Amino acid sequence: MKNQTDIYEKITASIIEAIEAGCGKFEMPWHTFGSLPSNAGNKRRYRGVNVLVLWAAASQRGYKTQLWATYPQWRELGAQVRQGEKSTAVVFWKFYGDDNDSEAENIEDETTENSRKRCFARAYHVFNADQVDGFSPPNVPALPEAQRIQQAEDFFHRTGARIIETGTRAYYDSNADEIHMPPFSLFKKADYFYSTLAHETIHFCGHVSRCNRQLGNRFGSELYAAEELVAELGSAFLSAELQLETQPKTDNAPYIHNWLAVMKNDHRAIFTAASKAQEAVDWLLSRQTREQAA
Repeated sequence: MKNQTDIYEKITASIIEAIEAGCGKFEMPWHTFGSLPSNAGNKRRYRGVNVLVLWAAASQRGYKTQLWATYPQWRELGAQVRQGEKSTAVVFWKFYGDDNDSEAENIEDETTENSRKRCFARAYHVFNADQVDGFSPPNVPALPEAQRIQQAEDFFHRTGARIIETGTRAYYDSNADEIHMPPFSLFKKADYFYSTLAHETIHFCGHVSRCNRQLGNRFGSELYAAEELVAELGSAFLSAELQLETQPKTDNAPYIHNWLAVMKNDHRAIFTAASKAQEAVDWLLSRQTREQAA
């Protein structure tokens, strides 16, 4: 179990470092404008806590791509990791008796007795495309702004959430089960309207009829701060999915200290928060295919 603890501590420490580095300007490692990190070889996107780890590493080291792979995978692609380059650790679950690795996104399941017997955490070390020679990242043209905004508008419409544009504050009313947003015209950029809406929509997903997110037993007195962290992470994941720009929020000021305290006291806390955020995004994405098929 010591190896698992080391993995949790290493991943959590990297995220804490990134948060502390940006907290003066309220810049969190998940404030990004671009794509979700993915594997350069199999094209599979990273998920959950691994997204945060790779975003943080790319931001801190100035990488311009979100393509990653292990040393052997880069070799298979005909590329060579440059000497002296530092790897970034990501975590996967490996199930006993199974040759396949499953990316660690549902850390809650690991705490059950049955799951503890069946799987263990394993660290993998990956390198960014900017750290290798002999590889040219594919040119992926960005969607025009008008197309991105229409895509976002269609996406949130298909969630089924009741969205009311009124007032000057964005919030999710859990009693009425509806989202309140300031009018579109009050936002400096269209992206900021939709990335803010993404945050409130992650709260919306926590409803008992959807993801039934229960954080009370896990976080106790830090329940509210934990829910805000889940919404922040989920909003970042979703904004990257929709290619929306996010922005630092002074509203996070009361929570940053709590988030850091929780993570320093519990090396699995960020895994749980990222897992719940990923679960909410997955639910929203499932609504898209369901509505399109209807």
